[in-house]
Amino acid sequence: MKQPETEPLIVARSSATPHGPQLGAPVTESEPLTPSGRGPFFLLGSLILALALLAVFTLVSRSRARARLESETLENLVPTVSIVHPQRTAAQVELELPGNITAFEEAPIYARVSGYLKRWYTDIGTRVAEGQQLAEIETPELDQELNQASAALAQARANLEIARISSDRWQQLRKSDSVSQQDTDVRVATWQARQADVQAQEANVQRLKELANFKKLTAPFPGIITIRTVDAGTLITAGSSREIFRLARTDPLRVYISLPQAYSQMVKTNDEAVLALSELPGQTFMGKVDRTSGAIDPISRTLLTEILVSNRDGKLFPGAHAMVRVNLASAGQPVVVPVNTLLFRNEQGVQVGLVDSNGIVSLVNVTMGRDYGTTVEIVHGLSQTDNVILNPSDSLESGLKVQTAQAPADAAKLAP
Repeated sequence: MKQPETEPLIVARSSATPHGPQLGAPVTESEPLTPSGRGPFFLLGSLILALALLAVFTLVSRSRARARLESETLENLVPTVSIVHPQRTAAQVELELPGNITAFEEAPIYARVSGYLKRWYTDIGTRVAEGQQLAEIETPELDQELNQASAALAQARANLEIARISSDRWQQLRKSDSVSQQDTDVRVATWQARQADVQAQEANVQRLKELANFKKLTAPFPGIITIRTVDAGTLITAGSSREIFRLARTDPLRVYISLPQAYSQMVKTNDEAVLALSELPGQTFMGKVDRTSGAIDPISRTLLTEILVSNRDGKLFPGAHAMVRVNLASAGQPVVVPVNTLLFRNEQGVQVGLVDSNGIVSLVNVTMGRDYGTTVEIVHGLSQTDNVILNPSDSLESGLKVQTAQAPADAAKLAP
């Protein structure tokens, strides 16, 4: 049979049967357990979970910091270098060098005969033509020697005529055996000896006449008198080191410059040159390269170069100093790099460091050309596309891994 529905009986949980004072107390119903009863356990679990998350976060952070430190350390182990790119030089090179102006021809004029200066006809600054008389020397002793030699020549000719007549006569007498052969040979030999005496006297007379011609000092070439050292009446001794005049040919003029060895292969005959003098501001004089010495001076390492300059107006003076500007055509177009890119090593010579696209260093040998002071010309070994290391260290070696950075504009400025 189905039991009738009844109210659910709520049995109060009691840890023990009521006794003592609890006896007779009204019986109350116990309240059911609520989630708040698990509060301490929930807080403890949350705390443990938070600590676990914090530990995981700390481990991840430390791992990331360690990885970042390792990466930075590895990056710091790779050095960073500044690079520059070589630049082309101009095809035309202009040089300005000091030059010495000298006369085209210059000669000191000495006396070849002894005597007294009778008179001079030209003074310093006088322009003379070739063969023009400069002065006259009075030579009484030479004149007397010439007279004596002329008399000796006349005597020798008279003796020659006597010897000739005697020789002819004895040769005729020998045909009839009137004289001996010995006497005939003596007369013939005497005649021949007299001929030699005449020739000697003639040579002596000619010598004295040639010396007498030096009584008149003449100009060997056209020019200007730059020195006169004697006056009328001065005693002059032949063969002394005292010059009477100095003659200089001033049109054209020779200008000598010392061309550095680096440009010795570029200079050519007929290259233009421009002269400028400080005492003639604003004026220039055109010239052309005439010749070079063909040898490098081992002391100065320069090539002596001669330039011819027209001087028809006479504004330029021999012995003056001038600044000479020459334009030299470059055979090629070498590149220019700063001087602080070069490595000087005894075994390999002059080298530069290059960096490829992978950051690997390679050392290459280069051939230096002209030195501009802050920059230097490289004629072989570099191109414009190369990455050249600026301020390379002495420990730089091929195969080294580096990082590259563009050099500052001031440090990489190339100005030949």
